[in-house]
Parts: sequence; C-alpha cells; structure tokens
Amino acid sequence: MATSPALSLIWSALRGDAALMSHWRETGRGDLPSVFATSDLAAASTAAASLAVAELIAQLYGAIPDISTDRRLASFWFQSSLRPLGWTLPDLWNPVAGDYATADGWIRLHTNAPHHEAAALRVLGVGADRDAVARAVRGWQATALESAIVAEGGCAAEMRSLAAWSLHPQGMAVAAEPLLHHALTQEAPRPGWRVPRDRPLQGVRVLDLTRVLAGPVATRFLAGFGAEVLRIDPPWWDEPAVLPGVTLGKRCARLDLREAGDRARFEALLGEADILVHGYRAEALPGLGLTPERRAALCPGLIDVSLNAYGWTGPWRNRRGFDSLVQMSSGIADAGMQSKGADRPVPLPVQALDHAAGHLLAAAALRGMSRRLATGRGSLWRGSLARVASLLVSLQLAEPGDMAPMSDADFSQIPEPTHWGAALRLRPPCAVSDAPMRWDRPATALGTSQAVW
Repeated sequence: MATSPALSLIWSALRGDAALMSHWRETGRGDLPSVFATSDLAAASTAAASLAVAELIAQLYGAIPDISTDRRLASFWFQSSLRPLGWTLPDLWNPVAGDYATADGWIRLHTNAPHHEAAALRVLGVGADRDAVARAVRGWQATALESAIVAEGGCAAEMRSLAAWSLHPQGMAVAAEPLLHHALTQEAPRPGWRVPRDRPLQGVRVLDLTRVLAGPVATRFLAGFGAEVLRIDPPWWDEPAVLPGVTLGKRCARLDLREAGDRARFEALLGEADILVHGYRAEALPGLGLTPERRAALCPGLIDVSLNAYGWTGPWRNRRGFDSLVQMSSGIADAGMQSKGADRPVPLPVQALDHAAGHLLAAAALRGMSRRLATGRGSLWRGSLARVASLLVSLQLAEPGDMAPMSDADFSQIPEPTHWGAALRLRPPCAVSDAPMRWDRPATALGTSQAVW
C-alpha cells in the first residue's frame, strides 16, 4: 500500500473509511516546479475522488475495487487536458488581467469577465490599456485599491505574506474551518439507482451551477463515471478559454434565475436531480429564494455540494474570488517570490486550488451518494478555495523529483470531436478496476442544449 499524508488528510475530512486506502496505489513520478507540494495535492485530491467511486461500487456490489492514481498525469490534468488539432485555444487571460505594482506592494486584477474589468477600470479612471492601468495602479496603496475595486463589484487581491494572512480576519476565519463542512439533511426514500458496475454513476442526475474552474472540474469528474450532467449558465456568460477543457461529458443550457419563468424551470430540474453542485457566493442562491431549506424541500434527499472562494465564515464569505486571487491573498504568491528571489509575485505553476477543490467537491458528492444509499438521508457539503490553500501550505514538501515532459503517449490516440474542432485528450489520471473513466459526450459550447433532463 502506498502512503500519502495529503490523501489521508483529505479522506479523513471526507469522513471516508480509512480501510479503503489499502486498495489504492500511486503510479507515475515527479513534481511540478513549485515551492509547495503541488503534485502531492494533485495526486491526493484526484485519488480521494477515486476512492469515493470505489466506495460506491463496493456498496452497490460488495467488493472493493483496486484504485490507482498516476501522479504525473494528475499533475498534467491540473494544467490542461486538451491538445487541439488544427486550432488554438483562446488566451486564458484578458489583456488587463495580471499583477501590478502599487505604491506599497502588489495587487492582482482579475478582469476576465467584462463586468469585472469595467469595475476595475471605473475605479482607476482609465480605459482598457495595460500601460495606462499600470500607471494608475502605482498611485494607490494596495489595500485601498483592493477595497475600492471590490466595493465597485470587481475582483482584485492585494499580495499578502503567509504571516500577514494568518493574522488577517479572513485568514483566521478560514484557519478555523474544516476542509469540508458537512451536514446530513432530511430523510427521504432511498434511491433506486440501478447502475452497471463499469459505469457506477450512469443515470445519476447532476445539476451543475458552476463556472471557472473548480466546480466544472468536479462535474467533469462525475461525468467521467457516467453521470448525466446538465450545466446551467446565465444567458450572458461565457468562458471560451476553459470550456473545451471542462465541458467534457456534459450538456450545457442557459437560464436566467432572476427571471420567474426560468427560475421555475430550474426548480423543476432540481426536483428531479440527485446532486446539485454550485459555485455562487454564499448568499447568491438564498437571495433568489433558493435557500438550503428550499432546495431540500424541492428535492428531498438532495446531495447539495457548494464552493465559496474565501470560506464560509468571516468578513469575506460573500466576496468574489478566483484561484489566482486566493493565491495572492493567502501568501502563496509572496512565498513563491521570496523563495525564488524574484522581483514580482510567483504563483503556483497551475491553478491548483481550483483543480484540487474540484476533486474534493466530486468526492463529497460521491460520499453523499454512499450516505444516501445507506440511510436515505441527503447531505450538504461546503468547500472553499481558501481552505484548500491552507491545506497546500500545510503539506511538507519533500525533495522534488524530475517529471518527464508531456508526450504523445500521454494522450488518447482517438480524436475527440469537440464543438471547436478535433482534439486529443489526456489519458485519465486515475483508474478504478473494471470501471474505466471515460466520457460519453465531447466538450461543447454553452447553451447548446435545452434545460431539460
């Protein structure tokens, strides 16, 4: 049996049976270049979701399958899973997004969404010109600019050290939170899931209310074992650079939950769902009347899984956030800069908080399924990027090993006919015996399906 302190921590937070870990092994070698144990986090979070699949299979069929995680492939999936053939992915970052020197430090502007960019530019009083933005930012104190942009409805993060974050009110709140909040909800009739052993989530309905990037990673994982995932986005939303990577296996529809008719349609979908995964800020769905109690009433026994950027307690619990912003706020980018002796922030080599959080959400959904089968009761699970950042910082970085570069052999040799063109997909990073991870639908654009099961 392989051992992994990171996996032990995650599996314990999921309240998983430690005995299952004796059926898991790690293959592959090497580490992503990082001052943190980034590949440990990639392999462990992927393994935790795989363990939860194995637990469900054992519950349904009586025998625990063997599980393996390819450390190297798991690390690559945290970067990108797709190699386009004859076309290119759009740039991940909008031209204004990035790190800027202020009068007393650094700040990161996250401007990929048009309304987030507009908020930042209003505060700075400039147009969408990077040089003009850089000049304007230098006239601000980092804390004041961060607060002004957030108050305007934008997304920004001052770079803090690990020590400064540990003393910040939000940092202290996150440190006191569990890796995953968990609560059982009301009892309901036990589900009649009839699934083949090789597709343990076939026919399980997952309603996906998530955007870049953690939530879509979670539902992509569930789709890989057969779940019927229906992703819902508002009419105006798009994220072209990441969709080819994360819509794999899903159908994608549009609804405006602020409109009564669309909200009624959503409630009807929820009433027939098994799992809800959502990534809105803490008060967003309750503000539409969709409180946890209302969601549970619409769907007794619902497995309700959610993500917040900065945690579920503290003054920032309703603050907008993304992986790159949490890396700045929590001290990760500063630690990278100090370790490298660099003159600017050094983030993780991948969006590791997003991807790891996504696999934790998938594992939570699967553990909720096991609970539902055993007791009939639904469950409520909550995770956050900031708490995953705390986990990563806590991991002991061993002597990093060299990782062989990505090669043709790492990809499936059968092209995937995505909405944008043919592409090769990385081979799955995990294996559950007799239940291969595969996707029944190619990646697709938003709004290509109707909002129906």
